[in-house]
Amino acid sequence: MATFLFDKIIFGPIKSRRLGSSLGINLLPNDSKLCSFDCIYCECGWNTPGARKVFHPREEVKARLREKLEELGSQNSLPDVITFAGNGEPTMHPEFDGIIDDTIALRDTLSPKTKIAVLSNATLIGREKVFNALKKVDQNILKLDSAFEETVRLLNNPQGEYSTAVLVERLKKFEGNLTIQTLFVRGSYNGQTVDNTTPAELDAWMKLLAEIKPKELMVYTIARDTPAPDLVKVPEKELRAIAETVKQTLGIPVQVSA
Repeated sequence: MATFLFDKIIFGPIKSRRLGSSLGINLLPNDSKLCSFDCIYCECGWNTPGARKVFHPREEVKARLREKLEELGSQNSLPDVITFAGNGEPTMHPEFDGIIDDTIALRDTLSPKTKIAVLSNATLIGREKVFNALKKVDQNILKLDSAFEETVRLLNNPQGEYSTAVLVERLKKFEGNLTIQTLFVRGSYNGQTVDNTTPAELDAWMKLLAEIKPKELMVYTIARDTPAPDLVKVPEKELRAIAETVKQTLGIPVQVSA
C-alpha cells in the first residue's frame, strides 16, 4: 500500500489528531525512512536497507525553523505545537539535545505560547543526552504498544537490542513527566495474527502503565496506508472503552484519536 515521506526539514503546520495545529520538524533524511523500529503500521513505510545515516545539520534546522516561525508570526498563524516527528526516530540525530535547546530558544523568542513535543519510540532514552533533552520539552510522547516482547517484535520490529523490562525502568525515571502513546491495531502479517487489544494484552499493558505513572496517555489507531497491507483500524468505540477503563482504574487522563 502507498506510504509517504516528509520531503522538508520543516513541514506544516498541519492539523494533528493529537496535538492541534502542529509545525513539524523532520531531522531524518528526506528521501528515506531511518528508525530504530520498523513498525508494520508506519505511514512512512519500511526502513530503507543500506541507507546512509544522513541527518539535517543542526544549524540548518535552526535557520529553517526561525524562517518559518517568523513567516507564521507575520501571518498571525503561529502553531499550537512544534512537533519533532518526520521520517523515523528523531532522537537518533547525534545533536538532538542541541537542536532541542535551539528550538526552545526560538520558541521563547518568536512563539512563546507554542508548546514543543517529541514523538519518540523511546528506544534511545537510555542515552543521558536524549533523556535530559526530552525532560526539557512540554510533551515527550513515548511509545508503548505492548507489554509483551513477542508482540513488540511483531508490531514494532526493533532494529537492535530490545527489552520491555529495561524500557519500563527507563520510562519510570521520568517520574511521571511523560506521555505514553499506544497504537492499537488488528489484522495479520507474515501469517501471524496481529491484535494488541486482547484481554491478556490490555491487562499486561495496564500493569506497566501503573508502574510508569505517565501524566497522560494517548491511544489511537491507523489512519493512513500501512506497509503491511492486511492491517485494520480498531473502532473508535473500542478505543474509548479502553480509555475509560484506564481512567477509571488508574486515574490517568486519556486522549483518544480514531
